[in-house]
Amino acid sequence: MKSNNKIYIAGCGGMLGEAFYQVFSKDYDLKCTDIDLNEKWLSHLDFRDYDAYKKDVQEFQPDFLFHLGAFTDLEYCELHPDDTYRTNALAVENAVYIANELDIPILYISTAGIFDGRKAIYDDWDQPSPLGHYARSKYAGEIFVEKNCRQHIICRAGWMMGGGPNKDKKFIQKIMSQLKDGKSELFIVDDKLGTPTYTHDFANNVKILLEKELWGLYNMVCAGVTGRYEVTQELIRILGIMDKIKITPVQSDYWKKEYFAERPPSERLINKKLELRGLNLMRDWRVCLAEYIKKYYQGYLG
Repeated sequence: MKSNNKIYIAGCGGMLGEAFYQVFSKDYDLKCTDIDLNEKWLSHLDFRDYDAYKKDVQEFQPDFLFHLGAFTDLEYCELHPDDTYRTNALAVENAVYIANELDIPILYISTAGIFDGRKAIYDDWDQPSPLGHYARSKYAGEIFVEKNCRQHIICRAGWMMGGGPNKDKKFIQKIMSQLKDGKSELFIVDDKLGTPTYTHDFANNVKILLEKELWGLYNMVCAGVTGRYEVTQELIRILGIMDKIKITPVQSDYWKKEYFAERPPSERLINKKLELRGLNLMRDWRVCLAEYIKKYYQGYLG
């Protein structure tokens, strides 16, 4: 165990929290909390309750505070803006107040979605321009951490993949679920560009920054810019079912009823700061996707 070995992780019940638990529990004493107690290593906390959050963290006396949780469903965020800002922005302010009082560093997870997509690719120094309530709330959290917490790590993730069928609420699981339901044709948008982010690579890269005490803001996505259509093609190839599944490209308007929240045409990030520091551990998204499917989806399709 390291001398500064205690980490409090708030919002640890999701796909990213699962990877953080696996990566950090080997070397650190963790307290992992969430409102959804879906693992034996979780205890209950609603981090929107400032007093409860503060009390729980202070009792643990951690050396670091990781604030992971957020509403990430863009449609929910558009329909419930007050709940979104309470959860994605004000709760982050709670975390900053607590970290400052204990004089400990904080980790905050931001998103590629804070850009408007007018550029093809964004590095760490590009100026965000969020489009909807989800993006605005996440960017608000990013600004507050950066301005008010001296020692912080802010990491911008892309299209997250991880956690498997029980925790992955994102693109890969949505496709896997359609395949499990027997769909032989997939209608995939080909006008949205982005960068997948494997949760385990992400957690390992955060660990390096933390242990080297290289505070600041970092893009942190897998290598290889791509789009939804290409990701689906690669997934079908990995599964070995190219001859059974037809992938039909469509425009975003095809799914406008289900996915009505505005999304940027490009959320492609590059890890320029990590590259310049020689600390970019993020592998190519194709390698990570193959590892993810092998590790979490054995036998899922029968």
